[in-house]
Amino acid sequence: MKYFFLAVILFGLCDSIAFAQWQTQTSGSKSDFRGLSAVSANVAWVSGTKGTYARTTDAGKTWSVGTVPGAEKLDFRDVEAFGETTAYLLSAGPGNASRIYKTIDGGKSWVMQFKNADPAAFFDALAFWNEKNGIALGDPVKGQFQLIVTADGGANWKPLAAKALPPALSGEGAFAASGTCLITHGENDVWFATGGAKTARLFHSRDRGQNWEVTDTPITAGAESAGIFSIAFRDKQHGMIVGGDYKKPNDIGATAAITADGGKTWTLLDKRLPFRSAVAWAKDRWVAVGTSGSHVSLDNGDTWKLLDRENYNSVGFTAPGEGWAVGPKGRIAKFAK
Repeated sequence: MKYFFLAVILFGLCDSIAFAQWQTQTSGSKSDFRGLSAVSANVAWVSGTKGTYARTTDAGKTWSVGTVPGAEKLDFRDVEAFGETTAYLLSAGPGNASRIYKTIDGGKSWVMQFKNADPAAFFDALAFWNEKNGIALGDPVKGQFQLIVTADGGANWKPLAAKALPPALSGEGAFAASGTCLITHGENDVWFATGGAKTARLFHSRDRGQNWEVTDTPITAGAESAGIFSIAFRDKQHGMIVGGDYKKPNDIGATAAITADGGKTWTLLDKRLPFRSAVAWAKDRWVAVGTSGSHVSLDNGDTWKLLDRENYNSVGFTAPGEGWAVGPKGRIAKFAK
């Protein structure tokens, strides 16, 4: 969402001595990171401002940092990776600043696969069902969300048929905050979350974007800076959404909700969190992060433990439970149970 893209949030206090669950790693970069793809116990990719990406192949002991040629002014808000060598980057921005790049040689070279040609469009995130089939989301143009898909590893990105594009509410969009406002699940399901309108909503397709169902949620809404920022599922039925108002990062309110019926209904959590920009399932627990810190829950959100007060933008985990969080000024931290 362009409103979030233009905002600058500098918040967070270092409290690493008191909380040892995050182990800070040295990225060697001062870029602000928002994209994160945890591939395996050893491999992860991150992305951020100034056309920057970084990759580790040794569990984060070392990170190799690079800049995509010709993309030095772009902000890579999302990265999706498949192993050590293959990764996709999505830059968010107005008009042709929204692009998709791909590498198949570990970042030695990059190919620009998509450049947005519509000056009114603004892309937010991308996600993949597998290495060949993916989808990218953009804010509404003329009242309709922008969705493009690929079935050939990004060689071709094609817009979904206009009749398949869900209509938007006035002011509605997606937040390009962590790359997790758009997710895929299973073989065919895809979800995206919204804010900026009178209601924070979830869009769900069971057939890779051909048809959509829309659900209202109880997450804080009613302002251009408020809504759902992130969605995650631990299985087909159980998921969590988080968000709030990023201009009020410490406010406790309607910032998190869970589902136990595959997203048909969402229940607001009683133990409420402050604003959170990303949530992820970490094998046996939920981890939520935001500009004012991070929390963990071992009981599906009934109770939360504060991990630290650092400023994080995104969090991600592998299925076995290895994970990282990223934030401003090159911040990368690895989760240690």
